[in-house]
Amino acid sequence: MKNIKFLPVFVSMFLMMISCSEDDGNEGGFSSAELVGTWDLVAVNVSSTVDVNGDGSSSKNLLDEEDCISGSIVLRDDTTYQFELSNFSLTPITNNQYVIQCTGVSQATGAWASDGVQIVFQGSGLLGTLQLSNNTMIKVVGNELPGVATYVYERR
Repeated sequence: MKNIKFLPVFVSMFLMMISCSEDDGNEGGFSSAELVGTWDLVAVNVSSTVDVNGDGSSSKNLLDEEDCISGSIVLRDDTTYQFELSNFSLTPITNNQYVIQCTGVSQATGAWASDGVQIVFQGSGLLGTLQLSNNTMIKVVGNELPGVATYVYERR
């Protein structure tokens, strides 16, 4: 029932995206055919460097700090997708120390549409709209620690 509420919004956004002509100055954008394939999570960036695993090396990318975090998006040419992302929480403890706890996996399927510069996902509140840049898809969250700033996916 929840997905039905979002369907009119998604259809409106999709129609706005496809109503623009191909020659509207979208140089450097991606065609839908170029987006089809598997995109792997390569970074979960936070606003400041952290050393969650205690190895003496800090990073803004939580994937450098914890190997239980993973994710992927599979875009199909019929404009459907399959999404999977590790559930995790980043919790402050003391003295600018943080701990990551992984707790299963979130999955979603639905439809996607793109204007070559961004991609919109229907059926997942976790994905929403991602920005396309070079060979990456970026989900901007923008949270300060202990939250996530961006999720970055690269084409496999």
